[in-house]
Amino acid sequence: MQGKDYPIQPVAFTQVSFNDAFWLPRLETNRKVTIPYDFQKCEDTGRVDNFLKAAKKMEGAHTGLVFNDSDVFKVIEGAAFSLSLHPDPDLDMYLDKLIGLIGDAQEEDGYIYTSRTVDPNAVRAEREGLERWSNLKFNHELYNLGHMYEAAVAHYQATGKRSFLDIAIKSADLVDRVFGPDKRRDVPGHQEIELGLAKLYRATGDERYLKLAKFFLDERGHYNGREENKLFGIPGYAQDHLPVTEQKEAVGHSVRAAYMYAGMADVAALTGDEAYIKALDAIWENVVYKKLYLTGGIGARHHGESFGDNYELPNATAYTETCAAIANIYWNHRMFLLHGDSKYIDVLERTLYNGFLSGIALSGDTFFYPNPLESDAKYEFNRDGGFRRNPWFECSCCPTNIVRLLPALLGYVLAQKDDRVYVNLYASGTAKVSLKGQTIGLVQESNYPWDGKIKLTVKAEQTQDFELALRIPSWAQGEPVPGDLYTYLDSPEGKISLKVNGETQSLTIEQGFAVINRKWQAGDTIELSLPMPIRRVLSHEKVEENKGKVAVERGPIVYCAEAIDNGGHALNLELADKTPLATEHQKELLGGVTVIKSEGLMLIPYYAWAHREVGEMEVWLKRG
Repeated sequence: MQGKDYPIQPVAFTQVSFNDAFWLPRLETNRKVTIPYDFQKCEDTGRVDNFLKAAKKMEGAHTGLVFNDSDVFKVIEGAAFSLSLHPDPDLDMYLDKLIGLIGDAQEEDGYIYTSRTVDPNAVRAEREGLERWSNLKFNHELYNLGHMYEAAVAHYQATGKRSFLDIAIKSADLVDRVFGPDKRRDVPGHQEIELGLAKLYRATGDERYLKLAKFFLDERGHYNGREENKLFGIPGYAQDHLPVTEQKEAVGHSVRAAYMYAGMADVAALTGDEAYIKALDAIWENVVYKKLYLTGGIGARHHGESFGDNYELPNATAYTETCAAIANIYWNHRMFLLHGDSKYIDVLERTLYNGFLSGIALSGDTFFYPNPLESDAKYEFNRDGGFRRNPWFECSCCPTNIVRLLPALLGYVLAQKDDRVYVNLYASGTAKVSLKGQTIGLVQESNYPWDGKIKLTVKAEQTQDFELALRIPSWAQGEPVPGDLYTYLDSPEGKISLKVNGETQSLTIEQGFAVINRKWQAGDTIELSLPMPIRRVLSHEKVEENKGKVAVERGPIVYCAEAIDNGGHALNLELADKTPLATEHQKELLGGVTVIKSEGLMLIPYYAWAHREVGEMEVWLKRG
């Protein structure tokens, strides 16, 4: 429906499937456990009842936080993605009922915000404002709507039903009547509506929604009749300190920031705004070169859930919220679609396997909010206390965010531009790609992330000229991530090899991808071998916390020491540079993991920690 867009397009998640031993079980757990679990929690904690109360179908005061509506919307979005992949009549009927309730709670002019609708006189004036939209610095009216728009589009695409989409359109039309250059000039305290409006524009073709998304971004930093959106004494807390095109450093609340950067990427792609892209490039470099945890996590400080200064990367008090990891994945995927450089997928993959995956238990029903890189089993780092993943939180943005990322992950595997097909992520499965009116099948076989051998088989009805671009991860090319924030101590072992139909190919690397251009036919095979030696990692000398310390990773997986495997302690462990390290795959441990061992030391994947007894944990070990 629209003209401009990302120069590279993802292959839709509905065209990709996993059959591997790593991701398929997690997607199935998300479908069978986490989605129904989150819906049940939304009912048990009054989140669903708030819509009943707003619809005048139940008496009582609004329950919980003012942004609890967004949790319901996010789980609906995840459920819609799941429906796209696995038809489920019972889930479909449940969504119809829930969406009907949301429609009943919507006010006549399109307004929907249950905390105000239930009792307009009960809102806290100092936080919410006594009138609609009157204190966007604090309230989440527009934030909630962004998640609703994303969920509504997902539901429409999954079912073809317009019920939720029409609710979203009615709401967005109201927002468009209220806000704009010649109307109310203000910005949401928590970015998200920009992403929702971009999706609503894609679904409807109505340019008003795209213009509105750009308005909310362009309005930041201009303070038309308001003060800077500064909370908790943090300048730039909500990235309202400068116009977005003048921002060059990531500051403030890390989730709000990364949502905004993802929204800027959408608007840049859909409008061709080069100033947005220039700003995003500068901010991305600041994050990756100076503010990114080895796990791909972002947000160093508990205070304000915010970025710290350059090189401020504490381990025990790292906030690295699960939602921030998800937002970082969204942002980096969009940066790849803009630029086509594998470095963005390198950051995405690091975040995915480490900083994000640690946020959910293997069982699918307990969660981390922060994800520290060190624990003494005493400091209560988790938002609601404790040292284990929690079954829920008063602010449960993370558990409800997880359910929408996992099924959408299938859409990050492949992308295409003209006659080039990008293979971004490696996992056994199948995919269908449309090229020149012909459907090309790709079958991927691998034991990734434990093994770097990948085999691709082309399935095609007739010969076809196209390029296959296989990502060569940065960890296989001698650097953990771009820049000098992290470096490898040791030299790599083994060489990258690429074969087509058994014949060795010379590597032609373009922006981090090995590109093969040929006339493909059914049965052609591509074999990529990525050596996975154990690597020791050092931090930039300006990262004070990591001086004299070393971390260990293998392939995309960051490792940690847990007390249960190391004589009841982890914080005083040392790893000498010359200590031999060996791998061992243990099928029965933690869902099946490759561990790293030496005499008196055992390391497990960071994402799998805190599944057993409470004890110390450490990613950065003393360098002996």
